[in-house]
Amino acid sequence: MEGSEELESSLLTQPWASVCFGESAFLAKACFRDTGYILLISNLSSVWYESANAEAVGQRSKELNKRLMVHVSSFLQRLSNLMCPLLAGQLDAATSFSCHLTAGSLSLHVKSDLSGLPFYWDFHCCPAPVEMVCRHLVRPLIRMSLALQYQVQELTSLLLQKDAEIEDYRESGATLSRDRLRTEPFQEETFQQNFMAESLPEICNAGEGQAFASALRQLYTAVTHQETKQARKRQRSGDGEGSTRTAETTGHPSPPPPSQEDETPSSSERTTTVSSPVQKPRLPVAKTKPKKAKGLFS
Repeated sequence: MEGSEELESSLLTQPWASVCFGESAFLAKACFRDTGYILLISNLSSVWYESANAEAVGQRSKELNKRLMVHVSSFLQRLSNLMCPLLAGQLDAATSFSCHLTAGSLSLHVKSDLSGLPFYWDFHCCPAPVEMVCRHLVRPLIRMSLALQYQVQELTSLLLQKDAEIEDYRESGATLSRDRLRTEPFQEETFQQNFMAESLPEICNAGEGQAFASALRQLYTAVTHQETKQARKRQRSGDGEGSTRTAETTGHPSPPPPSQEDETPSSSERTTTVSSPVQKPRLPVAKTKPKKAKGLFS
């Protein structure tokens, strides 16, 4: 049975999506299975989540949809079919979402239909713990920033190589057939200054709802997949070390502690050791036994 920890691990590789409820913009991600679901939502000021197993979903569905008689797995599948288009930016006119913020909690109300009957659902989200926020938002964003920085360095190096190649062509007498294709040599410092002065203000004014564009969602998925692989490697390594220690302990038991009689030498042994410390022990001489003659009929 897939538990809440496995649901959260599956949620980790799901990218954040920009969603709007009324005039409020949010980032959200969700994972649905036959055993339950987990939803994570943020307005970049707070982060909320809800994790519900199949039993809790079945109980709530009876309270909100008394006329619907469906299996819990079908109910969860319907919730997934409603939430996935929302996260993909494909709004359904037959489905409505409304969000209500209170002190320390967030409620997301869903209204749709199922089998010709009204379908209602309420997500009751509470503040997410710090460890969950770091795992799903902070650490992936830091790794994404490092990846993008490395990508910029690679592109800068490639541009400088291209400029050197073009300059070599010019020195060899090559000319452009179309003058409009002429470019100036790339200056990294000038480019950085122009980016900070012109492009960065436009990016910051784009709004919080545009935090994860399609390319960044792909990068987020790639980064979290790598983190999942590393976590599995660490887990396998830890399990291997633990089994090795267990095998060593089982195969080579520690010798029992010596008894008091063994530790305390006899008086004769002490006297011999003190009186003649340099005497060499005499080896016993084996006596030869006379061989008995064997007769033919003995």
